[in-house]
Amino acid sequence: MAMFSTLGVLKSAIGNPISRVVLTRSIARCPKCNDRRLRIALARYAGVNVKACLSCRMYSFVIGGIIDIGRVLFRTSKREMRNFFNSHVTRRGLASIVRGIAEHGITQPQQLGAPFLVVWDFTHACNLNCKHCYQRANRPLPDELTTEEAKRLIKELADADVVALAFSGGEPLMRPDFYELAAYARSLGIYVALATNGTLITKEVAKRLKKLDIYVEISLDGASAKTHDEFRGVPGMFDRTINGIKNCVEAGLYTCVATTATKLNLNEMQKTYELTLSLGCKRQMIFNFVPTGRGAEMANLDLSPDEREQLLEQNYANLVSSGGCDVLGTAPQLARIALRHAQGVKGGPLVSAHFAASTNLGEHTRLLAEFLGGCGAGRIYCAIESNGDVLPCVFMPIKVGNIREKPFLEIWRTSQVLRDLRDRSRLKGHCGECQYRYACGGCRARAYGYFGDYDMPDPGCVNNLRYWQKLKEAEGEQPQVYAEAEAVA
Repeated sequence: MAMFSTLGVLKSAIGNPISRVVLTRSIARCPKCNDRRLRIALARYAGVNVKACLSCRMYSFVIGGIIDIGRVLFRTSKREMRNFFNSHVTRRGLASIVRGIAEHGITQPQQLGAPFLVVWDFTHACNLNCKHCYQRANRPLPDELTTEEAKRLIKELADADVVALAFSGGEPLMRPDFYELAAYARSLGIYVALATNGTLITKEVAKRLKKLDIYVEISLDGASAKTHDEFRGVPGMFDRTINGIKNCVEAGLYTCVATTATKLNLNEMQKTYELTLSLGCKRQMIFNFVPTGRGAEMANLDLSPDEREQLLEQNYANLVSSGGCDVLGTAPQLARIALRHAQGVKGGPLVSAHFAASTNLGEHTRLLAEFLGGCGAGRIYCAIESNGDVLPCVFMPIKVGNIREKPFLEIWRTSQVLRDLRDRSRLKGHCGECQYRYACGGCRARAYGYFGDYDMPDPGCVNNLRYWQKLKEAEGEQPQVYAEAEAVA
């Protein structure tokens, strides 16, 4: 009941019409201070010395009071909160939350004024031929954004308070203007990430990346050369990838290993985690397999629901092992597993897609998990193609607009597809009635990939076994018998 009463207080205190009007006006730019009132207010709350006119000081007082309401509800000290907001990246994220509350009120999961993360498939050029590539990347598209168009896009994202921009591909290091554009994004206060296959990261490249101080995520699809190279389609890439990882770690970059889980590498997942640890990486990201792009041709190698459940339990055990390496994943069911383990345990990890935190929120842990909301497609993150097409997710090839034709923020606010994805009441099957639907929601890209309908259930969850069995029957395979099937049917 505490969760629901807290939610009610938040809606009454922060989501009421008067507070939303104040929040809406705070988003506007002050002509005297030449900055948004909200940014000034957050900086002043954090104790940053910024000049502010009388109007902005008044808004700072009101915004500070609203923050303090949330702080008291979650039993956080003002000192802790001020330290939290001392980072401009954190303040940018809160600005997006405030814009979302101003526009939509308090929602479950929370709708944002702009995505926390944009994954930019920067180019279709690639030096590998990965069998699970969602882009079928090999060479640049003829209509990829020019450098100047790319800079205009980055400026739009910065003005919208997008927190993080991930350069992906293809292989983004193959595009000559990568460093120029990454530096430009950093100069505008955006947190920059690089998703790469690692084969082009020499010691010199790692030093250039370190100067940009960016997050590097390197794909490694197994603990052996045989497994990794089979995924990557080019022999000899395992050793080059390992060297790329070592070069990043040696340069002091925050380095993550990314692994897509399938039947091909399931028996090596624990060894891959141990290899990640031994290489000195800070994080392992386990990607859900989604049957799109080249991946559609290997759907038969997708994990069964029980295999995925066992892997997620293993991932959670590695996360809490204090091994010094976060283990996250894009399977939103990880939030369900984390919440189940956290019941009655104060200070246990809270997990959502691309997020993990050690928390002492007690009964409020679930409320925060439902705020984060599991699957973030079209809600806390989206993708942009190399030609400017905007997609809900890199694994969901549905064009919802193009930044050459409309401003990014207009697409984010007005797309009906994105609005659908933010509404969990639309979900079908067990996803629509599950007690974890706000904290998880199922992978919408997998629902779309398998059924052509993003409102369908995620067939990779043990709670949707009958849908998985129907898929296997349609393939002419004998459906596996699950102990839980009878309860779900």
